[in-house]
Amino acid sequence: MSEKLAKPLAERLKPLNFSEFIGQTHLIGEKGILTPLLLKKKLFSFILWGPPGTGKTALAYLVGRTLNANFISVSAVDTTIKDLKGVILQAKKLKTLGKLTILFIDEIHRFNKSQQSFLLPFVEKGDIYLIGATTENPSFEIIPPLLSRIKVFILNPLSKEEIFTILTKALKDKERGLGNLDIEVKDEVLEKIAETSSGDARVALNTLEWLVELSLAQNKKEITLNDISEALFFKPLYYDKSEEEHYNLISAFHKSMRGSDPDATIYWLARMLSAGEDPLYIARRIIACAAEDVGLADPMALIIAVAAKEAFEALGQPEGELALAEAALYVACAPKSNSVYKALNLAYEEIEKSKNIPVPLHLRNPVTKLMKKLGYGKNYKYTHNFENGFIEQEYLPQEIKTKIFYKPKNIGFETKIKAYLKNLWKNRKNY
Repeated sequence: MSEKLAKPLAERLKPLNFSEFIGQTHLIGEKGILTPLLLKKKLFSFILWGPPGTGKTALAYLVGRTLNANFISVSAVDTTIKDLKGVILQAKKLKTLGKLTILFIDEIHRFNKSQQSFLLPFVEKGDIYLIGATTENPSFEIIPPLLSRIKVFILNPLSKEEIFTILTKALKDKERGLGNLDIEVKDEVLEKIAETSSGDARVALNTLEWLVELSLAQNKKEITLNDISEALFFKPLYYDKSEEEHYNLISAFHKSMRGSDPDATIYWLARMLSAGEDPLYIARRIIACAAEDVGLADPMALIIAVAAKEAFEALGQPEGELALAEAALYVACAPKSNSVYKALNLAYEEIEKSKNIPVPLHLRNPVTKLMKKLGYGKNYKYTHNFENGFIEQEYLPQEIKTKIFYKPKNIGFETKIKAYLKNLWKNRKNY
């Protein structure tokens, strides 16, 4: 086997020019935002952000080749500031000769703040043009001064059709692919690989290569779906509890509950549980949604949410997951009101504005004779001495006595609360 063919299939099939590049047409297609800049040979710094296997490294390489620049590729995992100093020194020498340098940093999110700060002045002066590749949200991982000086381009997961095209090409390519092998792979197999690769071309090509090698070892000349195991197509869900996908999924989950969509709610719940999210973290989010988005429109939502957390702690997995599902679905199906949330925020805003207003004398407890002599508790009306256990009197300081913080909505149980308050406080026009 030649040294070239000893490389993995995904590595051998990296596109050599833009005509071989498949996908990301919003960037390099006929109307792609990078296309006119490449045609004008215009250099600039940018970050390619997208999931694994979507062409970040290949695209960076093709940009460098198209612009005829000195292209230096490093990985953030094993690159030090000393290494970067060497790159900068070389780039400055070439710049005096009229040759510009592109520094490509794979996994740039792994650079610490000091490494990123070191690059900043050289990017700013044009000593180097930086292209970074990352699977993580640059707004979390790249320092603001550097991020403000470069563009960020998003790469999307490849479509099933695009993956299928790549696999078909791999089977036909006799120079870099599998075209010289005496084996036929049915389209149904390629479609299955494309469907289960989650838009990751590298995963798809690795799966195809492994499948072909296994079949040849078994002296098979044809591969159909009946010949292979479903286990071959297993790909763990992409999820990192400390990174953006964690926040994306929990946001989708909370918004689905808030939006009263039980189907989306149970889907995002299952996605997180399948990916290994902490169930008690999910339980706390259900409680938060019950308090923030349901509130007094259905007071049972908070009770059920808290009970679900306790049930999970008692049962563990997998039985406890049913308690979480029940609570999430209850919250999703409950009437929604953020009146409690708004009331608390309005109260905080008033406190920030009016600061420490003294407590009215009639609301203070006269626990000593001196306090009673000073008027503490004077004219306070004990509600249980009156019919229906209510009597109108002021409970807010005089300075803000007309303020209304809690405004119940005409929905769910709050409809009853609103009617009850309106009946009690006949002189308040806000109920």
